[in-house]
Amino acid sequence: MGSMDGRTAIVTGASRGIGQRIAERFAAEGAAVAVVARTAQAGSAALPGSIEEVVSAIRDRGGRAAAIRADLTVPDEVETILTRAEEALGPVDTLVNNAGVNFYGPALDIRPSRYGLMFQMMVHTPFRLCQLAVPGMLERGRGWILNITSKQARHPLGPPYPEWAADGCVPYGMCKSALDRLTTGLAAEVHGTGVHISSLGTSGLVMTPGVAVVSPHTPDDTPVEPDDAMAEAAVLLCNSTEDTGRIAYSMELLGRPFPEGPWALSATY
Repeated sequence: MGSMDGRTAIVTGASRGIGQRIAERFAAEGAAVAVVARTAQAGSAALPGSIEEVVSAIRDRGGRAAAIRADLTVPDEVETILTRAEEALGPVDTLVNNAGVNFYGPALDIRPSRYGLMFQMMVHTPFRLCQLAVPGMLERGRGWILNITSKQARHPLGPPYPEWAADGCVPYGMCKSALDRLTTGLAAEVHGTGVHISSLGTSGLVMTPGVAVVSPHTPDDTPVEPDDAMAEAAVLLCNSTEDTGRIAYSMELLGRPFPEGPWALSATY
C-alpha cells in the first residue's frame, strides 16, 4: 500500500528533471499520474527526456500513467489538460505546477517575448490550472496543489549588494514570487474545505538537464542537494492534511542538514 493509493495527480514539466522525479515517485506511492509536457517522444527535443519515456518507466514498474502532451505557453492547450487527464485516469485530486523556464541576463536586456513566455508558463498557466482543478477538489472535499518555487523569489539583501545578487534572474524571481502569492492567497480562500496548497523549492542546486545547460551561471560553491529530495518533500506536502499556505524548501522540510549562505538566492532548478 502506498501513501497515494487511489489518487490521481497531474504533474507539469514532467518529461525530465524534478517533474519527472515527482511523477515517478507519486506513481511509486500508488497515484495514477498524468505526465504533462511539450516533449512527447524521445529525441524530439534538444534536451533528453520525454513524457512517453516517463510513462513507460512508470508502467514498467506496475504503475498507472498517461502522457498528456501540451505546450504550457499556449492557453488553448492548457485548457484541455484537466479534461484529458480525467478522461484517462479519473478525477484529479493532486496538481503539481512544476514546469518552468529561465532566460538569464540583465533585467533591462530581457526581450519582451522571453519575458512573456516566462510569465505565461510559470504564472498564468499555474493560475489557470488551479481555476480548472480546484472546483472538482472542492466538490469532493479534498485536494492538494503544489507549486514549485525557488529561492529566487526572495529579495536580495542590500544595499550594498554582493556580486552574486546580480545573477540575471530578475524575471524568473518575479514569476516565482507571483507563484508564492498564488499559493498563500488561494490557500486562504479555500481554507477549511479540505484543499491544501503549498509551494516547494529546492534548498540547493539540482543538476537537471535544463540546469546543466545554464550551469556556467551557477556559482562554483553552490551546494548540490540529493536528486530524490524534491520528490520526497513533494510526497510529504501532498499527503499532509495540516500544511497549507506553506512556502517550504526541500532539505529543511525533510530535516536534513544543509549549508546556508549567500549562494542560496542563486539556487534555481
